[in-house]
Amino acid sequence: MNAYLEILRPWNALMAVIAVILVAIISGNFTLDVLLACVVVFIVTGAGNSINDYFDHKIDAINKPERPIPSGRITLKTAGIYSISLFIIGIIIAFTINLLLGMIALLSTLLMVYYAYDLKGRCIIGNLSISFLTGLCFVFGGVAAGEIITSIYLGFYAFLMTMAREIVKDMEDVEGDKEEGATTFPIIYGNKKASILAAFFMIISSLTSPILYYLGIFNIVYLIILLIAIIVFLISVVSLLKDYSILNAKKISKQIKIGMGVVFLAFALGSPYIANFFSKLIL
Repeated sequence: MNAYLEILRPWNALMAVIAVILVAIISGNFTLDVLLACVVVFIVTGAGNSINDYFDHKIDAINKPERPIPSGRITLKTAGIYSISLFIIGIIIAFTINLLLGMIALLSTLLMVYYAYDLKGRCIIGNLSISFLTGLCFVFGGVAAGEIITSIYLGFYAFLMTMAREIVKDMEDVEGDKEEGATTFPIIYGNKKASILAAFFMIISSLTSPILYYLGIFNIVYLIILLIAIIVFLISVVSLLKDYSILNAKKISKQIKIGMGVVFLAFALGSPYIANFFSKLIL
């Protein structure tokens, strides 16, 4: 993969775009504003990943030496300029949609840069920051699609799931983070307590997410698909509490990502708009 594309972590950025698309699917409102919002989210998220690699190049040299900067495929200075340029482009496009989206993009950019520079290595605060930004992608889509209240609900559950994964990722990166002097939760309190905290977020999201069906936001299809995600999360909880080693943390991190993907699928297929679409198609 081209180094300039790789540093954006395109699959990660596309996951953020999916948040916007999901809100559009739920609202049934596919407009130019939504399309532009997708572009903004991809660019700004990619820029955030790039600036993160810029500040984390020493840690990545230990944890992930194959990444563009530590591998020497992109210089540190070039990565910095590249990131800033993308942030500016994303913010400008967001302001062309409307003022609120422009302000969200601007504030998100500032938080991403501060997160990469300082917050990432701080106990819990860094996890809260990235989880908040993940949930904000849904709200960004909600503003563009005119479905703000529902997008806040979805953003909340994205926040919970991301918190669990971020803590588990800190568990797997503990060696490199120690070398850099970071103060993540696993470093301060150990992987055992970190596994309990990650399990807490997975259990809370699993037990409460069916509420969205009873609120009338989604139909029965949502519950059926959601059950698969809940099983994945609960299996991950049991495994993580039994084995909180770095090796198992890497496995659980992937499982949580799969579970999040299933939840997103439940959001899409359980939406009234999709149900109405298939009903009309059948009739």
